[in-house]
Amino acid sequence: MAFKIAIAGKGGTGKTTLSALLCRCLLNRSIKPVLAVDADPNSCLPDRLGVTVAPTQTIGHMREQLRADPETAAQGFSKAEWIERLINEEVAEAVGFDLVVMGRQEGPNCYCYLNNLLRNCLERIAEQYRAVIIDNEAGLEHLSRRTDGRVEVMLVTCQPNLIGARTALRIRDIMVSLELEVQSAFLVLNRCDGSLSPALRDEFAKTGMEIVGTIPDDPLVVDFEAQQRSLLELPPESEALRAVDVMVGNLLERRRR
Repeated sequence: MAFKIAIAGKGGTGKTTLSALLCRCLLNRSIKPVLAVDADPNSCLPDRLGVTVAPTQTIGHMREQLRADPETAAQGFSKAEWIERLINEEVAEAVGFDLVVMGRQEGPNCYCYLNNLLRNCLERIAEQYRAVIIDNEAGLEHLSRRTDGRVEVMLVTCQPNLIGARTALRIRDIMVSLELEVQSAFLVLNRCDGSLSPALRDEFAKTGMEIVGTIPDDPLVVDFEAQQRSLLELPPESEALRAVDVMVGNLLERRRR
């Protein structure tokens, strides 16, 4: 069964950077192939992974094609078969991993039947991989409509301050209210040197989620992102890469128990 990791958090907390570094660390540990899913309409994961994706190479674009003329589009296939075939065509292939870009959000007049077909096809395709990383848009409501909600690990990224703790608590409440099937949820503190005051630790403890990793400020990551270079090319001395690798090792050890 694929190791499905979803990343959630407020905008600007490093979800996409973490997603790319997770992909790098899993590949380094020979856990491949990996399926990376960019579920944020403001797509940035392709850049972080060094993959070029055309504007038409998204699930959102495919959805619009199907909605516009579903009978002509299928051309003799059942809708489910044709959708699965199309999704496979839209996958951007790279060394050791593939990338699916969700693209634009569903509009107000979306068909539940079509969305269910898309969701089921994505779930079947995901099982072809050893790991799946989902880089989410801000908020979690879309998880219940874009995937079936089953996630082995949810990583909630936040800044190491009071606002970050309260945002993490709200995200936890959303997970509960949506009844998402999340096996384990953890906090990841970004731009953190690892030291937290007792009062701040108490605030994070209110979320009921353990801090599974802290990622320090890393000039190498800043430089790579400014130059639009793939984070898969980060040198081994990258402090952020090392921190995420320790976290991945921790998660894999927990999974084996």
